[in-house]
Amino acid sequence: MRHEIVEKNVGLLAVLILVVISFGGLAEVVPLFFQKQTTQPVEGLEPLSALELEGRDIYRREGCVGCHSQMVRPFRAETERYGHYSVAGESVYDHNFLWGSKRTGPDLARVGGRYSDDWHRAHMYNPRDVVPESVMPAYPWLFENTLDGEATPKKMRALRALGVPYTDEQIENATGEVRGEQEITALIAYLQQLGTVLKGN
Repeated sequence: MRHEIVEKNVGLLAVLILVVISFGGLAEVVPLFFQKQTTQPVEGLEPLSALELEGRDIYRREGCVGCHSQMVRPFRAETERYGHYSVAGESVYDHNFLWGSKRTGPDLARVGGRYSDDWHRAHMYNPRDVVPESVMPAYPWLFENTLDGEATPKKMRALRALGVPYTDEQIENATGEVRGEQEITALIAYLQQLGTVLKGN
């Protein structure tokens, strides 16, 4: 009799469905906040340097995450192509996450050290010079624009407030490390560190 009341009342049925889904979602998600493997950095993980941090912002600004994921899934086809599957401990210092979901281009989670800096420069200047079938746009302005580093210490302080272990010295030296560098240099520095902590596993 009670189930008929629920079945005949669409509003009540919708509310109860949402309650059940919410409890199920909480049961799946909440334990992750208390597991070391999801909340602690993997061994050897360091915060991004000032130059890498600026490179990450350029990566985000140029929309790279729209075509490249940074998350190797734990499937044989993925690990054979890209390397060790991604683990949560690699991303604990990332705010916001750049895992992505679309792969117009290849996954970049393990791209660090796979190609030389010169290859990356040629690829970013005109992708078809190194990958003839590429549909990626060229980014020639990255070779013209230079960084002033004025905002870099502020970014690092904000990240430190979120738990990234930047030291006072790193923050003080940030502007000097970045000032005058080309944007392409910063972007390549960011790409070259991606996935290198677990790359050998």
